[in-house]
Amino acid sequence: MMAQGLTSAVYIAASILFILSLSGLSHQESARRGNLFGIAGMAIAICATLLASTPTSYALVLGVMAVGGAAGSTLAARVEMTAMPQLVAILHSFVGLAAVLVGFGSFLDPATKFEGAEKVVHDVEVFLGVLIGAVTFTGSVAAFGKLQGILHSRPLMLPGRHLINLAIGLACIWLGVLFVGADSSMSALWPLLIMTGLAFVFGLHMVLAIGGADMPVVISMLNSYSGWAAAATGFMLANDLLIVTGALVGSSGAILSYIMCRAMNRRFLSVILGGFGGETSTSGGAAIEAEAVAVSVDETVQLLSEAKSVVIVPGYGMAVAHAQHPVSELVKSLKERGVETRFAIHPVAGRMPGHMNVLLAEARVPYDVVLEMDEINSDLPDTDVVLVIGANDIVNPAAQDEPNSPIAGMPVLEVWKAKTTIILKRSMATGYAGVDNPLFYRDNSRMLFGDAKESISAVLSAL
Repeated sequence: MMAQGLTSAVYIAASILFILSLSGLSHQESARRGNLFGIAGMAIAICATLLASTPTSYALVLGVMAVGGAAGSTLAARVEMTAMPQLVAILHSFVGLAAVLVGFGSFLDPATKFEGAEKVVHDVEVFLGVLIGAVTFTGSVAAFGKLQGILHSRPLMLPGRHLINLAIGLACIWLGVLFVGADSSMSALWPLLIMTGLAFVFGLHMVLAIGGADMPVVISMLNSYSGWAAAATGFMLANDLLIVTGALVGSSGAILSYIMCRAMNRRFLSVILGGFGGETSTSGGAAIEAEAVAVSVDETVQLLSEAKSVVIVPGYGMAVAHAQHPVSELVKSLKERGVETRFAIHPVAGRMPGHMNVLLAEARVPYDVVLEMDEINSDLPDTDVVLVIGANDIVNPAAQDEPNSPIAGMPVLEVWKAKTTIILKRSMATGYAGVDNPLFYRDNSRMLFGDAKESISAVLSAL
Protein backbone atom coordinates (compact mmCIF):
# COMPACT_ATOMS: atom_id res chain seq x y z
CA MET A 1 0.00 0.00 0.00
CA MET A 2 1.36 3.42 -0.98
CA ALA A 3 2.15 5.84 1.85
CA GLN A 4 -0.27 8.75 2.30
CA GLY A 5 2.40 11.37 1.68
CA LEU A 6 3.52 9.72 -1.55
CA THR A 7 -0.08 9.38 -2.70
CA SER A 8 -0.68 13.08 -2.15
CA ALA A 9 2.48 13.94 -4.10
CA VAL A 10 1.40 11.74 -7.02
CA TYR A 11 -2.08 13.30 -6.94
CA ILE A 12 -0.53 16.76 -7.13
CA ALA A 13 1.52 15.67 -10.15
CA ALA A 14 -1.61 14.29 -11.82
CA SER A 15 -3.49 17.54 -11.09
CA ILE A 16 -0.70 19.55 -12.73
CA LEU A 17 -0.92 17.32 -15.81
CA PHE A 18 -4.68 17.89 -15.97
CA ILE A 19 -4.16 21.65 -15.81
CA LEU A 20 -1.56 21.40 -18.58
CA SER A 21 -4.03 19.30 -20.55
CA LEU A 22 -6.74 21.96 -20.34
CA SER A 23 -4.20 24.61 -21.30
CA GLY A 24 -3.11 22.59 -24.32
CA LEU A 25 -6.65 21.92 -25.46
CA SER A 26 -7.37 25.64 -25.62
CA HIS A 27 -5.35 25.94 -28.86
CA GLN A 28 -5.38 23.80 -31.99
CA GLU A 29 -1.59 23.75 -32.27
CA SER A 30 -1.17 22.29 -28.78
CA ALA A 31 -4.30 20.10 -28.66
CA ARG A 32 -2.43 16.85 -29.29
CA ARG A 33 0.03 17.66 -26.52
CA GLY A 34 -2.89 18.53 -24.25
CA ASN A 35 -4.46 15.15 -24.91
CA LEU A 36 -1.21 13.39 -24.06
CA PHE A 37 -0.94 15.33 -20.79
CA GLY A 38 -4.50 14.30 -19.94
CA ILE A 39 -3.85 10.64 -20.73
CA ALA A 40 -0.66 10.65 -18.64
CA GLY A 41 -2.39 12.37 -15.72
CA MET A 42 -5.28 9.89 -15.74
CA ALA A 43 -2.94 6.90 -15.95
CA ILE A 44 -0.93 8.18 -12.97
CA ALA A 45 -4.12 8.91 -11.03
CA ILE A 46 -5.56 5.43 -11.59
CA CYS A 47 -2.32 3.68 -10.63
CA ALA A 48 -1.93 5.81 -7.49
CA THR A 49 -5.53 5.20 -6.44
CA LEU A 50 -5.20 1.44 -6.88
CA LEU A 51 -1.93 1.32 -4.93
CA ALA A 52 -3.22 3.59 -2.16
CA SER A 53 -6.41 1.61 -1.56
CA THR A 54 -7.09 -1.98 -0.57
CA PRO A 55 -9.78 -3.36 -2.90
CA THR A 56 -11.29 -6.75 -2.13
CA SER A 57 -9.88 -8.12 -5.38
CA TYR A 58 -7.37 -6.44 -7.65
CA ALA A 59 -8.25 -8.99 -10.32
CA LEU A 60 -11.88 -7.91 -10.26
CA VAL A 61 -10.97 -4.20 -10.48
CA LEU A 62 -8.51 -4.75 -13.32
CA GLY A 63 -11.00 -6.98 -15.13
CA VAL A 64 -13.73 -4.36 -14.96
CA MET A 65 -11.26 -1.69 -16.11
CA ALA A 66 -10.27 -3.87 -19.07
CA VAL A 67 -13.90 -4.34 -20.11
CA GLY A 68 -14.64 -0.63 -19.79
CA GLY A 69 -11.45 0.37 -21.58
CA ALA A 70 -12.10 -2.03 -24.45
CA ALA A 71 -15.68 -0.79 -24.83
CA GLY A 72 -14.62 2.85 -24.72
CA SER A 73 -11.77 2.51 -27.18
CA THR A 74 -13.90 0.49 -29.61
CA LEU A 75 -16.73 3.02 -29.46
CA ALA A 76 -14.38 5.99 -29.91
CA ALA A 77 -12.66 4.36 -32.89
CA ARG A 78 -15.93 3.58 -34.66
CA VAL A 79 -17.85 6.79 -34.02
CA GLU A 80 -18.05 9.19 -36.94
CA MET A 81 -17.22 12.86 -36.56
CA THR A 82 -20.87 13.76 -37.11
CA ALA A 83 -21.75 11.69 -34.05
CA MET A 84 -19.08 13.16 -31.80
CA PRO A 85 -21.56 15.44 -29.96
CA GLN A 86 -23.74 12.42 -29.21
CA LEU A 87 -20.73 10.54 -27.87
CA VAL A 88 -19.82 13.44 -25.60
CA ALA A 89 -23.40 13.68 -24.34
CA ILE A 90 -23.68 9.98 -23.52
CA LEU A 91 -20.30 9.99 -21.75
CA HIS A 92 -21.55 12.86 -19.59
CA SER A 93 -24.52 10.70 -18.64
CA PHE A 94 -22.17 7.97 -17.39
CA VAL A 95 -20.48 10.45 -15.05
CA GLY A 96 -23.84 11.55 -13.69
CA LEU A 97 -25.04 7.99 -13.16
CA ALA A 98 -21.76 7.12 -11.43
CA ALA A 99 -22.29 10.00 -8.99
CA VAL A 100 -25.80 8.73 -8.21
CA LEU A 101 -24.58 5.18 -7.59
CA VAL A 102 -21.62 6.29 -5.49
CA GLY A 103 -23.93 8.52 -3.46
CA PHE A 104 -26.29 5.69 -2.64
CA GLY A 105 -23.37 3.36 -2.00
CA SER A 106 -21.79 5.82 0.41
CA PHE A 107 -25.12 6.35 2.19
CA LEU A 108 -25.93 2.64 2.51
CA ASP A 109 -22.40 1.50 3.41
CA PRO A 110 -22.62 0.01 6.92
CA ALA A 111 -18.96 0.87 7.51
CA THR A 112 -19.73 4.59 7.15
CA LYS A 113 -20.47 5.88 10.64
CA PHE A 114 -20.51 9.60 11.38
CA GLU A 115 -21.83 11.58 14.30
CA GLY A 116 -22.68 15.23 14.88
CA ALA A 117 -21.30 17.77 12.43
CA GLU A 118 -19.43 15.12 10.43
CA LYS A 119 -22.73 13.31 9.76
CA VAL A 120 -24.37 16.53 8.59
CA VAL A 121 -21.49 17.29 6.23
CA HIS A 122 -21.49 13.75 4.85
CA ASP A 123 -25.26 13.76 4.33
CA VAL A 124 -25.06 17.09 2.48
CA GLU A 125 -22.30 15.65 0.27
CA VAL A 126 -24.42 12.59 -0.53
CA PHE A 127 -27.56 14.61 -1.22
CA LEU A 128 -25.86 17.15 -3.49
CA GLY A 129 -23.86 14.46 -5.28
CA VAL A 130 -26.96 12.42 -6.07
CA LEU A 131 -28.92 15.55 -7.05
CA ILE A 132 -26.30 16.86 -9.48
CA GLY A 133 -25.59 13.37 -10.83
CA ALA A 134 -29.26 12.61 -11.49
CA VAL A 135 -29.81 15.90 -13.32
CA THR A 136 -26.66 15.30 -15.38
CA PHE A 137 -27.68 11.74 -16.24
CA THR A 138 -31.16 12.35 -17.63
CA GLY A 139 -30.20 15.73 -19.11
CA SER A 140 -27.37 14.10 -21.04
CA VAL A 141 -29.63 11.27 -22.22
CA ALA A 142 -32.13 13.85 -23.49
CA ALA A 143 -29.32 15.76 -25.25
CA PHE A 144 -28.17 12.51 -26.85
CA GLY A 145 -31.71 11.86 -28.08
CA LYS A 146 -32.00 15.33 -29.63
CA LEU A 147 -28.60 15.14 -31.31
CA GLN A 148 -29.18 11.60 -32.58
CA GLY A 149 -32.57 12.54 -34.03
CA ILE A 150 -34.47 10.19 -31.72
CA LEU A 151 -36.12 13.22 -30.14
CA HIS A 152 -37.22 16.32 -32.06
CA SER A 153 -34.98 19.36 -31.88
CA ARG A 154 -37.95 21.62 -31.12
CA PRO A 155 -38.25 22.58 -27.44
CA LEU A 156 -40.90 20.93 -25.30
CA MET A 157 -43.04 23.89 -24.26
CA LEU A 158 -45.21 22.48 -21.45
CA PRO A 159 -47.79 24.86 -19.97
CA GLY A 160 -46.39 26.31 -16.76
CA ARG A 161 -43.02 24.69 -17.32
CA HIS A 162 -41.21 27.32 -15.24
CA LEU A 163 -43.58 26.69 -12.33
CA ILE A 164 -42.93 22.96 -12.71
CA ASN A 165 -39.18 23.52 -12.45
CA LEU A 166 -39.63 25.86 -9.48
CA ALA A 167 -41.83 23.33 -7.71
CA ILE A 168 -39.28 20.56 -8.26
CA GLY A 169 -36.49 22.81 -6.95
CA LEU A 170 -38.42 23.74 -3.78
CA ALA A 171 -39.39 20.10 -3.25
CA CYS A 172 -35.72 19.04 -3.49
CA ILE A 173 -34.74 21.65 -0.90
CA TRP A 174 -37.46 20.43 1.46
CA LEU A 175 -36.44 16.79 0.91
CA GLY A 176 -32.83 17.78 1.63
CA VAL A 177 -33.85 19.19 4.99
CA LEU A 178 -35.73 15.98 5.78
CA PHE A 179 -32.79 13.86 4.66
CA VAL A 180 -30.17 15.67 6.73
CA GLY A 181 -32.40 15.83 9.80
CA ALA A 182 -33.56 12.19 9.70
CA ASP A 183 -33.01 10.09 12.83
CA SER A 184 -32.23 6.82 11.07
CA SER A 185 -31.03 5.48 7.75
CA MET A 186 -34.45 4.11 6.84
CA SER A 187 -36.22 7.40 7.52
CA ALA A 188 -33.57 9.21 5.45
CA LEU A 189 -33.75 6.78 2.53
CA TRP A 190 -37.20 7.84 1.34
CA PRO A 191 -36.39 11.55 0.96
CA LEU A 192 -33.26 10.56 -0.95
CA LEU A 193 -35.18 8.24 -3.28
CA ILE A 194 -37.94 10.79 -3.94
CA MET A 195 -35.38 13.53 -4.60
CA THR A 196 -33.55 11.26 -7.04
CA GLY A 197 -36.75 10.68 -8.99
CA LEU A 198 -37.52 14.40 -9.08
CA ALA A 199 -33.96 15.18 -10.18
CA PHE A 200 -34.28 12.66 -13.02
CA VAL A 201 -37.49 14.39 -14.15
CA PHE A 202 -35.92 17.85 -13.81
CA GLY A 203 -32.84 16.95 -15.90
CA LEU A 204 -35.04 15.45 -18.60
CA HIS A 205 -37.47 18.38 -18.68
CA MET A 206 -34.70 20.99 -18.55
CA VAL A 207 -32.99 19.74 -21.73
CA LEU A 208 -36.19 18.84 -23.57
CA ALA A 209 -37.31 22.46 -23.11
CA ILE A 210 -34.16 23.74 -24.85
CA GLY A 211 -34.32 24.24 -28.61
CA GLY A 212 -31.92 22.85 -31.17
CA ALA A 213 -30.09 26.13 -31.73
CA ASP A 214 -28.83 26.08 -28.16
CA MET A 215 -27.40 22.54 -28.28
CA PRO A 216 -23.73 23.67 -28.30
CA VAL A 217 -24.42 25.53 -25.05
CA VAL A 218 -26.22 22.47 -23.67
CA ILE A 219 -23.22 20.25 -24.37
CA SER A 220 -20.81 22.59 -22.56
CA MET A 221 -23.34 23.05 -19.74
CA LEU A 222 -23.64 19.29 -19.24
CA ASN A 223 -19.86 19.08 -19.32
CA SER A 224 -19.82 21.49 -16.39
CA TYR A 225 -22.50 19.52 -14.54
CA SER A 226 -20.56 16.28 -14.99
CA GLY A 227 -17.50 17.97 -13.47
CA TRP A 228 -19.39 19.10 -10.39
CA ALA A 229 -20.90 15.61 -10.11
CA ALA A 230 -17.37 14.16 -10.17
CA ALA A 231 -16.26 16.68 -7.51
CA ALA A 232 -19.20 15.66 -5.31
CA THR A 233 -18.18 12.03 -5.78
CA GLY A 234 -14.68 12.97 -4.66
CA PHE A 235 -16.05 14.45 -1.45
CA MET A 236 -18.06 11.30 -0.77
CA LEU A 237 -15.04 9.06 -1.38
CA ALA A 238 -12.61 11.44 0.38
CA ASN A 239 -10.50 11.47 -2.80
CA ASP A 240 -8.67 14.78 -3.19
CA LEU A 241 -7.72 14.20 -6.82
CA LEU A 242 -11.30 13.53 -7.85
CA ILE A 243 -12.35 16.75 -6.15
CA VAL A 244 -9.69 18.76 -7.97
CA THR A 245 -10.38 17.09 -11.32
CA GLY A 246 -14.12 17.57 -10.98
CA ALA A 247 -13.66 21.22 -10.07
CA LEU A 248 -11.41 21.74 -13.11
CA VAL A 249 -13.96 20.17 -15.46
CA GLY A 250 -16.87 21.95 -13.80
CA SER A 251 -15.29 25.38 -13.88
CA SER A 252 -13.91 25.02 -17.42
CA GLY A 253 -17.31 23.83 -18.63
CA ALA A 254 -18.99 26.80 -16.98
CA ILE A 255 -16.53 29.20 -18.64
CA LEU A 256 -17.08 27.51 -21.99
CA SER A 257 -20.85 27.81 -21.54
CA TYR A 258 -20.40 31.53 -20.90
CA ILE A 259 -18.30 31.87 -24.07
CA MET A 260 -20.92 29.99 -26.07
CA CYS A 261 -23.73 32.16 -24.70
CA ARG A 262 -21.79 35.32 -25.52
CA ALA A 263 -21.17 34.03 -29.04
CA MET A 264 -24.93 33.62 -29.49
CA ASN A 265 -25.87 36.81 -27.66
CA ARG A 266 -27.73 34.70 -25.13
CA ARG A 267 -27.87 34.73 -21.36
CA PHE A 268 -27.15 31.46 -19.61
CA LEU A 269 -30.39 31.73 -17.64
CA SER A 270 -32.41 32.15 -20.84
CA VAL A 271 -30.81 28.99 -22.23
CA ILE A 272 -31.81 27.04 -19.11
CA LEU A 273 -35.34 28.42 -19.33
CA GLY A 274 -35.43 27.06 -22.88
CA GLY A 275 -37.41 27.86 -25.99
CA PHE A 276 -34.77 29.16 -28.43
CA GLY A 277 -34.54 27.15 -31.61
CA GLY A 278 -38.11 26.02 -31.79
CA GLU A 279 -39.61 28.76 -33.90
CA THR A 280 -40.97 28.21 -37.34
CA SER A 281 -39.13 29.41 -40.39
CA THR A 282 -41.34 32.45 -40.75
CA SER A 283 -41.00 33.65 -37.18
CA GLY A 284 -39.66 37.11 -36.64
CA GLY A 285 -40.93 38.55 -39.90
CA ALA A 286 -42.76 37.96 -43.15
CA ALA A 287 -41.84 35.08 -45.41
CA ILE A 288 -39.18 35.89 -48.01
CA GLU A 289 -40.67 36.05 -51.51
CA ALA A 290 -37.43 36.52 -53.50
CA GLU A 291 -35.86 33.77 -55.60
CA ALA A 292 -32.44 32.27 -55.03
CA VAL A 293 -29.99 32.07 -57.93
CA ALA A 294 -28.50 28.65 -58.57
CA VAL A 295 -24.95 28.19 -59.78
CA SER A 296 -23.31 25.27 -61.58
CA VAL A 297 -20.05 23.51 -60.79
CA ASP A 298 -18.40 25.05 -63.87
CA GLU A 299 -19.46 28.55 -62.83
CA THR A 300 -18.14 27.89 -59.33
CA VAL A 301 -14.81 26.76 -60.77
CA GLN A 302 -14.59 29.91 -62.89
CA LEU A 303 -15.25 32.15 -59.86
CA LEU A 304 -12.62 30.31 -57.79
CA SER A 305 -10.08 30.42 -60.64
CA GLU A 306 -10.44 34.19 -60.97
CA ALA A 307 -10.37 34.81 -57.19
CA LYS A 308 -7.36 36.09 -55.29
CA SER A 309 -8.82 35.39 -51.85
CA VAL A 310 -11.25 32.68 -50.76
CA VAL A 311 -12.83 32.07 -47.36
CA ILE A 312 -14.53 28.77 -46.47
CA VAL A 313 -17.22 28.70 -43.78
CA PRO A 314 -17.91 25.13 -42.61
CA GLY A 315 -21.09 24.07 -40.82
CA TYR A 316 -22.77 20.93 -39.60
CA GLY A 317 -23.79 20.10 -43.16
CA MET A 318 -20.13 19.59 -44.03
CA ALA A 319 -19.85 17.05 -41.25
CA VAL A 320 -23.01 15.24 -42.38
CA ALA A 321 -21.71 15.04 -45.95
CA HIS A 322 -18.21 13.93 -44.82
CA ALA A 323 -16.85 16.68 -47.05
CA GLN A 324 -13.90 17.71 -44.88
CA HIS A 325 -11.31 15.70 -46.84
CA PRO A 326 -12.32 17.00 -50.31
CA VAL A 327 -12.42 20.50 -48.81
CA SER A 328 -8.87 20.03 -47.53
CA GLU A 329 -7.76 18.96 -51.02
CA LEU A 330 -9.55 21.96 -52.50
CA VAL A 331 -7.61 24.27 -50.21
CA LYS A 332 -4.33 22.70 -51.32
CA SER A 333 -5.29 23.10 -54.98
CA LEU A 334 -6.24 26.75 -54.54
CA LYS A 335 -3.03 27.50 -52.64
CA GLU A 336 -0.99 25.95 -55.43
CA ARG A 337 -2.67 28.43 -57.77
CA GLY A 338 -1.63 31.31 -55.50
CA VAL A 339 -5.12 31.89 -54.07
CA GLU A 340 -5.19 32.97 -50.44
CA THR A 341 -7.55 30.45 -48.81
CA ARG A 342 -8.67 30.51 -45.20
CA PHE A 343 -11.40 29.08 -42.97
CA ALA A 344 -13.83 31.14 -40.88
CA ILE A 345 -15.04 29.33 -37.77
CA HIS A 346 -18.05 30.49 -35.80
CA PRO A 347 -17.92 29.59 -32.06
CA VAL A 348 -21.17 27.61 -32.24
CA ALA A 349 -20.77 26.02 -35.67
CA GLY A 350 -21.80 22.37 -35.51
CA ARG A 351 -23.48 20.66 -32.57
CA MET A 352 -20.83 21.12 -29.91
CA PRO A 353 -18.03 23.59 -29.08
CA GLY A 354 -15.04 23.12 -31.38
CA HIS A 355 -16.88 20.67 -33.66
CA MET A 356 -15.61 22.25 -36.88
CA ASN A 357 -12.06 22.59 -35.55
CA VAL A 358 -11.94 18.87 -34.79
CA LEU A 359 -13.38 18.08 -38.20
CA LEU A 360 -10.74 20.15 -40.02
CA ALA A 361 -7.96 18.74 -37.85
CA GLU A 362 -9.07 15.25 -38.88
CA ALA A 363 -8.63 16.32 -42.53
CA ARG A 364 -5.15 17.72 -41.67
CA VAL A 365 -6.01 21.30 -42.54
CA PRO A 366 -3.13 23.58 -41.43
CA TYR A 367 -3.91 25.41 -38.20
CA ASP A 368 -2.67 28.75 -39.46
CA VAL A 369 -5.51 29.07 -42.01
CA VAL A 370 -8.28 28.33 -39.50
CA LEU A 371 -9.47 31.64 -38.04
CA GLU A 372 -12.15 32.51 -35.50
CA MET A 373 -15.07 34.81 -36.33
CA ASP A 374 -13.59 37.86 -34.61
CA GLU A 375 -10.34 37.43 -36.52
CA ILE A 376 -11.77 37.20 -40.02
CA ASN A 377 -15.03 39.19 -40.09
CA SER A 378 -13.17 42.42 -40.90
CA ASP A 379 -11.49 40.73 -43.91
CA LEU A 380 -14.70 39.51 -45.56
CA PRO A 381 -15.42 42.77 -47.47
CA ASP A 382 -12.08 42.31 -49.27
CA THR A 383 -12.72 38.63 -50.05
CA ASP A 384 -13.52 37.59 -53.61
CA VAL A 385 -15.39 34.33 -52.92
CA VAL A 386 -16.85 32.85 -49.75
CA LEU A 387 -17.84 29.17 -49.79
CA VAL A 388 -20.48 28.42 -47.16
CA ILE A 389 -20.53 24.64 -46.77
CA GLY A 390 -23.50 23.33 -44.84
CA ALA A 391 -23.78 26.37 -42.54
CA ASN A 392 -26.96 28.36 -42.06
CA ASP A 393 -27.75 30.18 -38.82
CA ILE A 394 -24.17 31.37 -38.28
CA VAL A 395 -24.24 33.30 -41.59
CA ASN A 396 -27.79 34.63 -41.33
CA PRO A 397 -27.96 38.43 -41.82
CA ALA A 398 -31.36 38.46 -40.08
CA ALA A 399 -29.41 38.43 -36.82
CA GLN A 400 -28.37 42.01 -37.61
CA ASP A 401 -31.15 43.28 -39.88
CA GLU A 402 -34.33 41.98 -38.23
CA PRO A 403 -34.88 43.06 -34.60
CA ASN A 404 -37.81 40.65 -34.24
CA SER A 405 -35.92 37.62 -35.51
CA PRO A 406 -35.45 34.78 -33.00
CA ILE A 407 -31.69 35.08 -33.57
CA ALA A 408 -31.59 38.89 -33.38
CA GLY A 409 -28.34 40.12 -31.85
CA MET A 410 -26.48 36.86 -32.39
CA PRO A 411 -22.96 37.58 -33.74
CA VAL A 412 -22.64 36.01 -37.19
CA LEU A 413 -20.07 35.70 -39.96
CA GLU A 414 -20.79 38.59 -42.36
CA VAL A 415 -20.26 36.56 -45.53
CA TRP A 416 -22.70 38.71 -47.55
CA LYS A 417 -20.06 41.48 -47.57
CA ALA A 418 -17.81 39.44 -49.87
CA LYS A 419 -17.92 39.99 -53.64
CA THR A 420 -19.56 36.60 -54.20
CA THR A 421 -20.99 34.15 -51.69
CA ILE A 422 -21.59 30.55 -52.79
CA ILE A 423 -23.78 28.50 -50.46
CA LEU A 424 -23.55 24.70 -50.73
CA LYS A 425 -26.80 23.11 -49.55
CA ARG A 426 -29.00 20.16 -50.41
CA SER A 427 -32.12 22.34 -50.41
CA MET A 428 -33.53 25.68 -49.26
CA ALA A 429 -34.45 24.25 -45.86
CA THR A 430 -33.88 26.32 -42.73
CA GLY A 431 -31.07 25.68 -40.27
CA TYR A 432 -31.22 24.05 -36.87
CA ALA A 433 -32.81 27.16 -35.35
CA GLY A 434 -35.71 26.92 -37.77
CA VAL A 435 -35.17 30.48 -39.09
CA ASP A 436 -35.29 31.43 -42.77
CA ASN A 437 -32.08 32.91 -44.16
CA PRO A 438 -32.21 36.09 -46.33
CA LEU A 439 -28.59 35.42 -47.37
CA PHE A 440 -29.81 32.93 -49.97
CA TYR A 441 -31.63 35.67 -51.85
CA ARG A 442 -28.96 38.39 -51.91
CA ASP A 443 -27.78 39.72 -55.27
CA ASN A 444 -24.23 38.47 -54.73
CA SER A 445 -25.30 35.05 -53.39
CA ARG A 446 -25.35 31.84 -55.43
CA MET A 447 -26.72 28.43 -54.45
CA LEU A 448 -24.78 25.29 -55.36
CA PHE A 449 -27.34 22.57 -54.66
CA GLY A 450 -26.43 18.96 -53.92
CA ASP A 451 -24.38 16.83 -51.58
CA ALA A 452 -21.46 18.92 -50.30
CA LYS A 453 -18.91 16.14 -50.72
CA GLU A 454 -19.95 15.44 -54.31
CA SER A 455 -20.10 19.15 -55.17
CA ILE A 456 -16.65 19.89 -53.75
CA SER A 457 -15.20 16.79 -55.41
CA ALA A 458 -16.64 17.92 -58.75
CA VAL A 459 -15.20 21.41 -58.30
CA LEU A 460 -11.83 19.92 -57.35
CA SER A 461 -11.78 17.67 -60.41
CA ALA A 462 -12.62 20.58 -62.70
CA LEU A 463 -9.86 22.70 -61.17
